[in-house]
Amino acid sequence: MKGKNALITGSTGGIGGAFAKALADQGCNIMLNGFGTPQEIEKLRTAVEAKGVRCAYSPADLAKPAEIAQMMRATEAALGSVDIPDQQCGGALPASGRGISRRGMGSGHGGERFGRVSYDTAGDTGNENTQLGTHHQHGFHTQHARAREPDRLRHRQACRDRITKTVALELAQTGITCNALQPGWVLTQHGERIIADQMAKSGSSREDAIRTLQEARQPSRRFVALEEVAALAVFLCSDAAASITGATISIDGGWSAAS
Repeated sequence: MKGKNALITGSTGGIGGAFAKALADQGCNIMLNGFGTPQEIEKLRTAVEAKGVRCAYSPADLAKPAEIAQMMRATEAALGSVDIPDQQCGGALPASGRGISRRGMGSGHGGERFGRVSYDTAGDTGNENTQLGTHHQHGFHTQHARAREPDRLRHRQACRDRITKTVALELAQTGITCNALQPGWVLTQHGERIIADQMAKSGSSREDAIRTLQEARQPSRRFVALEEVAALAVFLCSDAAASITGATISIDGGWSAAS
């Protein structure tokens, strides 16, 4: 993958940041996107660039189609055509894909609302060899919601899966792949907030709060490592995964199996 260009949304920390570092380790140039302080973002950008690749940053808000278009232009200006678009999201967000109407499923924190996303703008990379490597759904948000709102959750998951498959089928003969990753509980900032909430609710220690949450949600009784999720994403973007497309792949310590 050396020399390919990856645009990774939500990559200023957490799983997206791990994806950026892992792809940079493979020689990919990186366009970062997401929110954070200028100091934190520059620290990450410098760290990625230190791996011997080019790395730039776009502050685009993905809830605003015009900013998505500007991000694509900025990426092409800084790196060239996009080979690997990778969308990080906390709920059932759609993958970007060439030729899909911009009137479709959209985004909101944790997938709680739906709106408009510029699929046609975000997905039109101008490169017929694009690997639409991963459209990422953060499993902790959706799985955590299962007990509270199972009908809404199932609807979101069904929409995500259908969009992933539709994009994969539409692009099946172009060499472009589209897959969704569904991680279980990864210890990100959001995970830390859930632990803090459990501690406050039960008056328990951090260790006991983690044990309670893992027993309820993750049969492996361990966090999914950022590096594990990133390694799977890198594989899906590689030539070895050229025939894997339209799949939703769980990496969740048995969470899906127990559901």
